[in-house]
Amino acid sequence: MGQKSKEGFFGRIPMKLKTRQAMIAYLFLFIPILFFVGIRISPTLYAFSMSFTVRGEIGYKLENYVKLVSDEEFIRSIVNTLLYFIITVPIQLAIGLIIALAIERVNHFKWFYRIMFFLPYMTSIVAVSWVWRLMYDPHNGVLNQVLKFLHLPQQDWLSDPKQALLSVSAMLIWQMIGFSMLIFLAGLKGIPQQFYDAAKIDGASKWKMFWKITFPLLNPTIVFLTVIGAIQTLQIFTQIANLTGGSSGSLGGPLNSTSSIAVYMYKTGFREYNLEYASAITVVLFVLILIVTLIQLRVLNRSYEL
Repeated sequence: MGQKSKEGFFGRIPMKLKTRQAMIAYLFLFIPILFFVGIRISPTLYAFSMSFTVRGEIGYKLENYVKLVSDEEFIRSIVNTLLYFIITVPIQLAIGLIIALAIERVNHFKWFYRIMFFLPYMTSIVAVSWVWRLMYDPHNGVLNQVLKFLHLPQQDWLSDPKQALLSVSAMLIWQMIGFSMLIFLAGLKGIPQQFYDAAKIDGASKWKMFWKITFPLLNPTIVFLTVIGAIQTLQIFTQIANLTGGSSGSLGGPLNSTSSIAVYMYKTGFREYNLEYASAITVVLFVLILIVTLIQLRVLNRSYEL
């Protein structure tokens, strides 16, 4: 009786070990790649092609993109998105850095402070948004109750077009501080202690050590957080939807004062059912995020020195 073959699936085919390992790896990656192509790539290409079509007409046209140039609501959403970035990112970076520096000086229970400041970022965005919405309630909200107790005029936080965007920005800042703090803590851990020891020998003050050592070596961290903040700002939707949306249909209100690009895209596609025009907005948003990502890759590859 002949010896039973113990060769595997690729055993009868003569090939190098690296080739066999690569084929096995691709075999296991086939299903995830198929899923990615079906869920990510195909809808993206379909949305891109749809953006060049017009409802009720045949052929590919640039009409949707031409319309975007003169669309006042779309321009307003771009301006609002830019304002969200200008207001929220610098403030959350500054507060996150201050908290990270303070935690680094604490000798006990550092883990407790990290968890407490990071909790808002881990909490459900929907839950956080509704808590802030209740806080902003003009009649029973805790913020107006505090103002009333202090004999100060009560505010229409989310009902006043002049205050609504700032009110949404305040929640965004509060939510993102924990993430900035955590990344800054990692950046501070990467600064060699000998730099500070040498500065102390030279008689440098703590303020001078911060500006000459800490801040320059945190430049990659600051750039990273700025780019991440820009991408998150471009994609902001859930917070606005839960703070301003409702049965009244005031999503992005009042008077579109809080609307972002993603919010306008949702309203156009799923409330007005103009999917072709919404696809054009999606393509513009995709291009903006791509540009920011390329800037991130280029800037983060630079070397930073003291």
